[in-house]
Amino acid sequence: MDATLAADLARLPALLDATRAAAAEALAGLDGRPVVPPQDGPPAPRPLPAHGAGAEEALAEFRDRWEPRLSASAGPRYLGFVTGGATPAALAGDWLTAVHDQNSNSAMDGAGQHLERETVAWLRELFGLGPAHTGTFVSGATMSNTVGLAVAREWLGERLGVSPAQDGVAALGPVRVLSGAPHSSIAKALAVLGLGRAALVPVPTLPGREAVDPAALDRALADTPGPAVVVANAGTVNTVDFDDLRAVAALKDRHDFWLHTDAAFGAFAALSPEHARLTDGLDASDSVCVDLHKWLNVPYDSAVQFTRRRDLQARVFANAAAYLGPLGADPDLVHLTPENSHRLRALAAWFTLRAYGREGHREIVERDTACARALGELLEADPALRLLAPIRLNVVCFTLAEDPTPERLAALREAVADEVFVTPTVLGGTPALRAAFSNWRTTPADVRRAAEALRAAAKEIA
Repeated sequence: MDATLAADLARLPALLDATRAAAAEALAGLDGRPVVPPQDGPPAPRPLPAHGAGAEEALAEFRDRWEPRLSASAGPRYLGFVTGGATPAALAGDWLTAVHDQNSNSAMDGAGQHLERETVAWLRELFGLGPAHTGTFVSGATMSNTVGLAVAREWLGERLGVSPAQDGVAALGPVRVLSGAPHSSIAKALAVLGLGRAALVPVPTLPGREAVDPAALDRALADTPGPAVVVANAGTVNTVDFDDLRAVAALKDRHDFWLHTDAAFGAFAALSPEHARLTDGLDASDSVCVDLHKWLNVPYDSAVQFTRRRDLQARVFANAAAYLGPLGADPDLVHLTPENSHRLRALAAWFTLRAYGREGHREIVERDTACARALGELLEADPALRLLAPIRLNVVCFTLAEDPTPERLAALREAVADEVFVTPTVLGGTPALRAAFSNWRTTPADVRRAAEALRAAAKEIA
């Protein structure tokens, strides 16, 4: 064994203690750190060492060269990208994920995938899905949408008497994927799957809304008879608008289509009695995307993909190799996603669900939603700013009241980077900013700090 590696092994408890102390210090300082530190470019690159200096030196160099440049994305005022954090239990679970280093894909070493299946069952219950839905962990919403649409692609083939997984996507001929306000990952998934971005057919939304117009969707489905795919949205990016899932599903009485629902963070509305109606009809979906490193507050990268047709999912992703064992009636996880290697992502989710239960996570959802409403009210009261949409759940979409150019909004965003991070967008042709609340640490005090910074900067720019 390499001498430095052997020395680290001998001192492993002390090294873990040092790492724990560094982690605790970083987390304790989240509130006082710049949310996004000033960036003056990366540090000067250093060459790969021929002989390493050991883990202690690596930790010291990381803390000196790289840690000060990292954002406080785990903290309460990082309001960009619908970013969660890591609850204490999720952090413990993620650390143990690395400790046990499981590749949880095979029944030949099955404890990991059994834990994942238990966790998926808890999540299915959390989101109000029935037992017909089976689920699998993937890396994020983009991969969840890709897997769901891959299963939809195979369903289209089943309807037409072919198998794209076996015969290639050309066997399908032209494909239509209809949606009102799809997330950008839908077009990306269609490109990856060979269906093409041009397969995405925009459907008119309700006036002043991002929710699809069910009557317009009805007409679009009737325009070209034959099987299609509909992507419903349960929580759009800019305004957290929800399609009427029951009305969309009811169109199956007249049209033949696969219903995939992108509920990346909107599914968590099911936890709140005040907002649960928004997810009515989610169970009618043929596949569902839910992103867990958003509102479940587990570390990146973690999401879940639900579907009613696990048989088609296995047809797409089955991996034939003697060392993997047979497919079987209850497929191993290796046969259900693009990944042959599959870290035990479920453990962090299992920990936080076991630690805080439905009620603990309901409280996070409701507190974040209340914080979004409070920020909206504070910004709306400022004459230099205006809201572009009602606060439906956890996102505040706003802009400058006068001359909201991308350049002026970028200046506003940069001026407040020490106190709050928001991301740029465009809504109805108007450049805007959006603040998304999904971190378990965020409190009303953080809302006040964010609002004060935004209002002061807007006044200065005005």
